[in-house]
Amino acid sequence: MTDVLDLAKRLIAAPSVTPATGAVFDEMQAMLEPLGFAVHRFTRGAGAAGSDEAPVENLFAIRTGAGPKHFAFAGHLDVVPPGEGWESGAFEPEVRGDLLYGRGAVDMKGAIACMVAAVADVPADAGTISFIITGDEEGPALHGTRALIDFMRANDHAPDLCLVGEPTSVNRLGDMMKIGRRGSVNMWLTARGTQGHVAYPHLADNPIPRLVAAMAELEALELDEGTDWFQPSNLEITDIEVGNPAHNVIPGDARARLSIRFNNLHSGASLSEKVTAICARHQVDVRPVISGEPFLTPPGDFSAMLSAAVEAETGVSPEPSTTGGTSDARFLRAVCPVIEFGLLNATMHKRDEAVAVADLAVLTRIYTRIARGALAS
Repeated sequence: MTDVLDLAKRLIAAPSVTPATGAVFDEMQAMLEPLGFAVHRFTRGAGAAGSDEAPVENLFAIRTGAGPKHFAFAGHLDVVPPGEGWESGAFEPEVRGDLLYGRGAVDMKGAIACMVAAVADVPADAGTISFIITGDEEGPALHGTRALIDFMRANDHAPDLCLVGEPTSVNRLGDMMKIGRRGSVNMWLTARGTQGHVAYPHLADNPIPRLVAAMAELEALELDEGTDWFQPSNLEITDIEVGNPAHNVIPGDARARLSIRFNNLHSGASLSEKVTAICARHQVDVRPVISGEPFLTPPGDFSAMLSAAVEAETGVSPEPSTTGGTSDARFLRAVCPVIEFGLLNATMHKRDEAVAVADLAVLTRIYTRIARGALAS
């Protein structure tokens, strides 16, 4: 049996702050090729380091089986910066007591190690299994999973079902799965005026009152009351900037930023149009950037099969949920039905991120059951 703890340590030991390239993908390739996978690695993005266009490495691996079904595991090898104050090195995996510590232990190198260990126990002739692994989920996500989807479509490798290994569990392993996520759109607002002296307002045009009026109207919006599976959409003002250090100067422009998390009653485009129309009445310009659309995999055969696998190993029936932030499932939804399920999320993005060693073994068995079930369905 493949040692999942060893696999997790190897991945954690390869530093991979987003966007990830190089060594961590070398480790992933070395794990998959002995299991019969053909590994394809490529880089997309040609911008400067630190920019949204910085190069991102991606990996698609596939093991073609005799069965007609194709099941995919998806995830990311990049991690957020570790920060200071770790008890042990963030990229020096260490077991202390019952826990494995290291950046990525739960988000989500631990889950990827479980995926690799799981497929070692799935017969090669059961059907086709693939890995959709990116080095940019924690960053702009422009050249990560989107690029992998382009690759899959160009090579006719679309799976029938996909499981994303994000850390969805809350209080104990198995208590929650994500069958959907809300969409996300951020918007930059600019009110332009004419700079002048505060004693001569008739010679200036103060943009601040117009920006404030637009934001007040936006803040008062009730986008919806939620749906059967989604909480209400919410609009939040996240920044206001004038940058005027002088007390006697009317500024020439004023800026703000807002973020909307929205359910499947809306699209990024429809909300952009709504906000733009409101702001136009106040002579405020809007630049929207859509991060992702909402997705929902309605409860059915896939979620039932996943739930049965979890319950068989843990005795827990996972709650189907659409709460939380965004993930790359928002892109993969365009390829096939997708559900997220993984480790406890209590320490993700925190100092001394850690996973229970026992949970790695249990999640491996769950993933094995899911893969076998997906290929047999």
